[in-house]
Amino acid sequence: MYQFFVEPSRIQGSRIVIEGGDVNHIKNVLRMRPGEELAVSNGQDGREYLCSIEELSEEQVVCRLLSVREDAAELPARVTFFQGLPKAEKMELIVQKLVELGACRIVPVALKRSVVKLDEKKARARRERWQSIAEAAAKQSKRRIVPQVGEVCSLKEALAQAAEMDLKLIPYELSEGMERTRRLIESAEAGQEIAVLIGPEGGFDPEEVELAQQAGFEAVTLGRRILRTETAGLTVMAWLMYCLEA
Repeated sequence: MYQFFVEPSRIQGSRIVIEGGDVNHIKNVLRMRPGEELAVSNGQDGREYLCSIEELSEEQVVCRLLSVREDAAELPARVTFFQGLPKAEKMELIVQKLVELGACRIVPVALKRSVVKLDEKKARARRERWQSIAEAAAKQSKRRIVPQVGEVCSLKEALAQAAEMDLKLIPYELSEGMERTRRLIESAEAGQEIAVLIGPEGGFDPEEVELAQQAGFEAVTLGRRILRTETAGLTVMAWLMYCLEA
């Protein structure tokens, strides 16, 4: 069943209104007609609203609410990824796949060895693009929320955002001890706020790792092989997803 996101204000009792680009997709791409059913989420409360199409116009699709479902589509813990800013195409892949795997928030971080340097205007445009990718990935994977992509920030700002989180991990190529890594990741519990800090293409500067550890991040290893930045985060997210849902 097709799923779409709407603003909470568009769910009005038994009447649900879909607007924007999804109208053209529903009418002209999917060629849906009155009487057909689809699912809607408001991107915030984790609920799925099953509804039936009543009217289609050029500007909106009006639906009638049939039922509301609250299930375990979301992970029981909130996982935020602080991603060392990589090249544009890599960041797009990272956002897409982390959303599919269950991350709740992705924050780009400008680090010393980040190849990409963005001014304010470019950062704003990139963020809009990344947010659009996050929404598309949330639809595809039938998420009940739309994970948010944060503004590009410094390491200091990222550490401040993670200050009160329960479990903080930083995969680092010089870290050792897979058994310790396993214990830390498997310690993730329902209801926790989890932070993962991933380095850019050039990896972390040692001083950045030291600052992160001083802020409570635990350095972990992801094995004997050196992983690319777009692989490292997905590896951690997949492991967390397994441990939280098993």
